[in-house]
Amino acid sequence: MHSPGQASENGETRGELPKQVNGPESCRNGVGGHLGEEVESFLSDAGSLDSFDDLTKVNPVTTATVLKCLQARYTADVFYTNAGCSLVAVNPFQPMPSLYSHELMRDYHAAPHPQELKPHIFAVAEETYRNVKSQIPPVNQSIIVSGESGAGKTWTSRCLMKFYATVASSSSAPEGSVEVERIEKRVLDSNPVMEAFGNACTLRNNNSSRFGKYIQLQLSRSQHLTSASIQTFLLEKTRVAYQPPQERNFHIFYQVCTRI
Repeated sequence: MHSPGQASENGETRGELPKQVNGPESCRNGVGGHLGEEVESFLSDAGSLDSFDDLTKVNPVTTATVLKCLQARYTADVFYTNAGCSLVAVNPFQPMPSLYSHELMRDYHAAPHPQELKPHIFAVAEETYRNVKSQIPPVNQSIIVSGESGAGKTWTSRCLMKFYATVASSSSAPEGSVEVERIEKRVLDSNPVMEAFGNACTLRNNNSSRFGKYIQLQLSRSQHLTSASIQTFLLEKTRVAYQPPQERNFHIFYQVCTRI
């Protein structure tokens, strides 16, 4: 074998790598030939598309079939869908109190197998909580919340913190309940403060996070909240001096002005 630009024994110079030859547009999109027929057959049964609670069960798995399933579930007011070990969340862009109620939190916390319930951020939170609880010594667990602007990352982070605060409170001992509740309140109350200094109104999201944050919750061996820390990084500092047309500076500046 010869590296690019190396001369072979017969004097031939291999100056460039073979170029990839793209097929027809339909083939590149993964819907050409027999696969295209399978996709059309799958999508023809529109009534069952919202029943796929796990995208790994979609057959065939293509961009078209996955998006159609998510669209069908969104139309049916189902906003969470599993994708193997990951959870896909679609922003409903409307208040959904029943979707994040304390009763629902308790249902997922008390369920013998939370993953057997409908896909939900509470199922992910409970699984992580149990992973910490079942390990001796305890093993750290992490949840990565990612997505485009307006996808609902900030809201999801709030829900996770509220879930853990509620779970810790419900299992706390009476003599330690005052201290646990104090920590929980501080953790939850930190959200609006962080958002004031790091969130701004953009064309795509009225409360867009213009920074990243790493939230760490410390639990005792009895699974009670003992402390919390938040690290911030990649703050969009340029927004202080310049904002794109029809966008705004960080919330804190407007909040200060309204109180002067």
